[in-house]
Amino acid sequence: MRTQKSLMAVTVMVVLAFAATFAFAGGHGAAHKPKHDELKEGDTVNIAGIIYDTHKEPIGECHVTIYENGKEVDYVHTAHNGKYVSRFKVERGSIPDATFVVEAKKTSFKTEKVTFKGSDFAQKGDHFYITEDITLPRVQGAAFWISTLVFIIAYVLIAFELLHRTIAALLGAAIMMCISYTIGTINPEWRIFSFERAIASIDMNVIFLLMGMMIIVGVLKNTGVFQWCAYISYKMAKGRVFLLTVILMIFTAVSSAFLDNVTTMLLLTGVAIEICISVNLNPLYLLIPLVLASNVGGTATLIGDPPNIMIGSYAGLTFMDFVVALALICVVAMVAMFIYTRLVWGKDYRKAQASVTNVDKFTAELKEKYKIYDPTLLTYGLIILGFAIFLFLSHGYWHMEVSVAALTGASILFTVGVVTKKVDMLHLIEKDIEWPTLMFFIFLFVLVGAVEEAGLLAVIADWILDVSGGSYLLSMTLILWVAAIMSAFVDNIPFTATMLPIVAYLSKVIPGSENTLWWALALGACFGGNGTIIGASANVVTMGIAESKGYKISFGGFMKTAFPYMIISILICQVWLMVFKPS
Repeated sequence: MRTQKSLMAVTVMVVLAFAATFAFAGGHGAAHKPKHDELKEGDTVNIAGIIYDTHKEPIGECHVTIYENGKEVDYVHTAHNGKYVSRFKVERGSIPDATFVVEAKKTSFKTEKVTFKGSDFAQKGDHFYITEDITLPRVQGAAFWISTLVFIIAYVLIAFELLHRTIAALLGAAIMMCISYTIGTINPEWRIFSFERAIASIDMNVIFLLMGMMIIVGVLKNTGVFQWCAYISYKMAKGRVFLLTVILMIFTAVSSAFLDNVTTMLLLTGVAIEICISVNLNPLYLLIPLVLASNVGGTATLIGDPPNIMIGSYAGLTFMDFVVALALICVVAMVAMFIYTRLVWGKDYRKAQASVTNVDKFTAELKEKYKIYDPTLLTYGLIILGFAIFLFLSHGYWHMEVSVAALTGASILFTVGVVTKKVDMLHLIEKDIEWPTLMFFIFLFVLVGAVEEAGLLAVIADWILDVSGGSYLLSMTLILWVAAIMSAFVDNIPFTATMLPIVAYLSKVIPGSENTLWWALALGACFGGNGTIIGASANVVTMGIAESKGYKISFGGFMKTAFPYMIISILICQVWLMVFKPS
């Protein structure tokens, strides 16, 4: 049974990968073959161009019909890049006196026609050429409203945890596709998007990067290295509780920058609670700073937090782009967190430190309990992880997607673990690869692709542009604070996915913004997750483990201590983006 489940999971991912590959390849092909090519002799007409929306973005799968003197002579579709190519024959000598019309039509767009005379063509022998680009304004028809409604319902289900987020995203994506192929077949105004467009909207770079990092962490956690690092932190602090907190916060932040912050907290929480009990400190006073540090540390790199992974993949930003732009601001935010932690819990730390009686004895107990129980696997793991990080750092030079680096390291480490019989293959596939999370991302990309196709994101982008008046400062401020507040109360992953095409458009039309708006989105989405207990997955996991150990904190209790720091960190980001404006 376990084998069947594992093979099924792997099969699903392979099928999805091939589907995405074929959809990608198909979308890059030329326009469809001409419908009419009845004349074997005559002049050849070549009409080509690109169909754009009002944001100057190409429109794929647009229906283009060509008329000569009112009679349809050809019918083609645009490719993913909006290009169409029409080639057909007409009676020899008829072109100079003919009138041609190119009609472009697609659901959620206004139908437009371009008319020109035969004398407008360029001629070479018996071939006539003309290029006609067409801009289609969006309209808010049935497809727009039904996709918006389904998207909002799915978002509410996810945000308020009324339904598991994977099921909510699956339900929303399935409903949109079903409506497109049932009612949309009868009435094209209800057709939201095609299956090919749905598959093309899935960012497999994000999916494979997450999968690769899950495998790497799944192997490394078998060595006990995370718990051993917690013991070393306690040993370095020598009973000084605030110093211990700072050391663990730094370790958590650095680990979260290169590994999954949820896994980092999952492995550290148990030993952190045990250390707190030994010094008579409420574990929540250590766990809250640690989880805040995990979210801040994860912001510093492309692979540290899912929103960054999504932004980097969508915008084509490299690992080093993130490090150069965000690492230093994360260090500043961490320093502010040290000060804030001392102000909020300093009295409790001093009281706990006063109760510490035998540091050496407890240190010896931790040393005995939290050992690295597989140094050989750890050695292999660190070497391979180092190689993967090297590929992350240099992937821009190789023109390599970061998912390739992650999968390379994961495959080598996985192979070593299985061959040396130090890793249970089935257990890692079933337990350490978070299939519900990966499937959630897949269906979320489909959901967002649907509302992007229907025009909702274009409406939001135009609204932000109107409110900001095209000002970089106002746009940056709006993106930063909206992202922070939204991410504090709803999952930052669907919010980030929604904002990607919006920020991409604003980055093009607002002078001087360059990559800065991407950094505003990343900082807002990641730092904003610190605002409430549901703002980030690491928060939920950590506080859930604490509750299972008898240390419960309410939504309001967490927000009372964490939200002020979130506001402080966003204010720091605001100043940073205004003064330094990282590109």
